[in-house]
Amino acid sequence: MADADRESMKVLSDELETLRARLCSCEGELEEFKAGRKGACAEIDQLREAREKLGLATLIVENSPAVLFRRKADETYTLVYVSENVSQWGYSAEDFLSGKVTFESIGHPDDNRRLLNEIEHYQKLDVEEYAQEYRIKTADGETRWVSDETSIVRDDNGNRIFNQGVLMDITPRKKIEQALSASEFKFRRTIEGAGEGYFLMGDDLTIKEVNDAYCRMIGYEREELLGRRPHDFATLEYQRFLESKKEQFLKQDHRRFEGSMVHRDGHVVPVLVNANTLRDGDGEFLGHVAFVADLTEQKKAMELAGEVQKSLLPKKAPSIQGLDVAGSSVASEIAGGDYFDYLESTDVDHPGLTVAVGDISGHGVDAALLMTTARGFLRMRASQPGTPVQVVTEMNRHLSEDLDGSGRFMTLFYLTLDTKEKTAHWVRAGHDPAMIYCPVLDMFTELGAEAGLPLGVTHESVYSEQVNELHLGQIIAIGTDGIWESRNRKGEMFGKERFKETVRAHADQSAQGILDGVFEAVYAFTEGAKAEDDITLVIVKYGKDV
Repeated sequence: MADADRESMKVLSDELETLRARLCSCEGELEEFKAGRKGACAEIDQLREAREKLGLATLIVENSPAVLFRRKADETYTLVYVSENVSQWGYSAEDFLSGKVTFESIGHPDDNRRLLNEIEHYQKLDVEEYAQEYRIKTADGETRWVSDETSIVRDDNGNRIFNQGVLMDITPRKKIEQALSASEFKFRRTIEGAGEGYFLMGDDLTIKEVNDAYCRMIGYEREELLGRRPHDFATLEYQRFLESKKEQFLKQDHRRFEGSMVHRDGHVVPVLVNANTLRDGDGEFLGHVAFVADLTEQKKAMELAGEVQKSLLPKKAPSIQGLDVAGSSVASEIAGGDYFDYLESTDVDHPGLTVAVGDISGHGVDAALLMTTARGFLRMRASQPGTPVQVVTEMNRHLSEDLDGSGRFMTLFYLTLDTKEKTAHWVRAGHDPAMIYCPVLDMFTELGAEAGLPLGVTHESVYSEQVNELHLGQIIAIGTDGIWESRNRKGEMFGKERFKETVRAHADQSAQGILDGVFEAVYAFTEGAKAEDDITLVIVKYGKDV
């Protein structure tokens, strides 16, 4: 090959290598471009996504009740941002940013000074966050309450540059709080002005709140009662009662009972307590509340009624040949509804005795008053001619008129003993049968038969008269159910069998000895506990030698 041709081939080969090198370089640049383009697209996508999120956040903020703000953390407090939903109060964001409206200008005059003092206080403390509540005026003049939750923004050197936060309209909540506050104020004024004592106890039964009436009632200052238990100011008997009933009372949401407190000067104050346990809507314990009434005047009235009632009961047993008689009545309260009486025959040639034992439903002053009425009519009617059944029937008609619609009634056992004929005539008006014990036969029988309805139930009640022979040595016992229904601390009743055993055990004693034996047995059985019902008993021993 000629040298010229070889030279041409070499040049072409060098140019081809150069072209190949440039092609490789272009391919690299193309890949770099493609990679750069892909990265730019990713950045664009990220910016678009961020813009969408920012738009969504802005949309949420502008449609929410929360107003966002940012202001400079200097003495000017210049507002640099406020969200558009400030329009809910009738203003625009531009009103605030232009300075046309300021938060101070829409603030309630009574709150502005307090707010400024609080902000300066928080700045001195250099806190990161703080909260305030205050009133503002809307564009149309309405007053609204807002909650202001503010946080601090600092630069890289830790200097405060902005205060930013969230404003929330809390007017509905404030109205509820104000209503509750007014209700509580009214309640406290009522409690403080009440004549009845009041106190609130915690779960440890110590006094947390107490009103003036209770302080006056027992003679102590409020500070002396707070943190103490009502138990600490009770009489010894009342303390024992509270201790014995503690578990039972704590299981009950409502309880009502009587007691007696010791005044600071030493005198005893009888009280009526109405207590209940307070719980919230979820059943959670809030406290024990008690309203305490001073019963001093009522007790005086009851004592007077009790004295009057006692004066109406027989002062002594009748003295009739062949009869040994003893009777007694013990009221569960100061005054009671039990009744017994002796009505002696006025016929000198035909001596005899009528024994009446009655029981008015319920007990207390009202029962005592009804008993007095019944006694008066019975004595008046028994002094006139008539058989036992006529006396009881007419007494029922009289009481039915007095007791109509009251729900009250009276049981009665009316027994007439004829010592000459040696007979016993009786009428039962809903009362328990009288018991007869024969020591010779060691046997109990009852003067039972038809009971009849209690007196005062209906005008048309029909009663029957029964007759029984009397035998020497017989013991007749007429009582009220308060005897056999007396309970011990275990809740067991005394019962008629214990009653019979007691009569049998004292049968060789006088009527008074038997009577005393029964009352002592009941007292021992109940361990001296307060009787729940009145107790009345009449004992008659029949025989020549009694």
